[in-house]
Amino acid sequence: MPNILSVRNLNYYYQDGDTRRFILRDVSYDFERGRFYVILGESGSGKTTFLSMIAALDTPKSGEILFEGVDIRRIGYENYRRNKAGMVFQSYNLIPYMTAVENVLVAMSITQNKLPADKKETAYNLLQYVGIDKAKANRTVNKLSGGEQQRVAIARAVATDVDLILADEPTGNLDEETEAGIVEIFKSLAHDYNKCVIVVTHSSEIAAQADEVIRLKKGVFLNDGQFSG
Repeated sequence: MPNILSVRNLNYYYQDGDTRRFILRDVSYDFERGRFYVILGESGSGKTTFLSMIAALDTPKSGEILFEGVDIRRIGYENYRRNKAGMVFQSYNLIPYMTAVENVLVAMSITQNKLPADKKETAYNLLQYVGIDKAKANRTVNKLSGGEQQRVAIARAVATDVDLILADEPTGNLDEETEAGIVEIFKSLAHDYNKCVIVVTHSSEIAAQADEVIRLKKGVFLNDGQFSG
């Protein structure tokens, strides 16, 4: 199966006088559809920087990021963000005065991907899939719990019918039980819907659920493969 995302010799650094302080150093990796990846690392290991690169929120100093074999610079960063990758943030990044279903519809309105004609029904169905019933879907998101808001954020990320889902510490603000529910959604997206799901976290509990774990230490990838505790 061809890789959905590949990174080649990715470098990111800050210039400090005559010294380059590397955050990422010669990182290369291939990611496939249908798999749930966890990038595991301590704070400051470079994992959020890496996610920002593959989400086209920041640009590497050197190296390539390829989506289905095409450099994302050729795709165009804005085009890539709208139509190729869905992002889930630790702080949810929802529009607080809108309802849950309205937040999902906003994402659907800006993509150029082909979506079902009845977008509102699709949005409700997506929210139902992540555990938000119709009553909660019609509430403004600031009246939902943290776990519910993160479920809305996941629905928003997949609403544009992308195959690549990226998440930055998505359970960092949640309790253990809620975290487990969110991880089950990510696993389902990968295994039942053939998405490529990449989560960066420092949580070994999330890593234990992944198909593949990549440790990031001092800007270098150390691939564990299947996590085993």
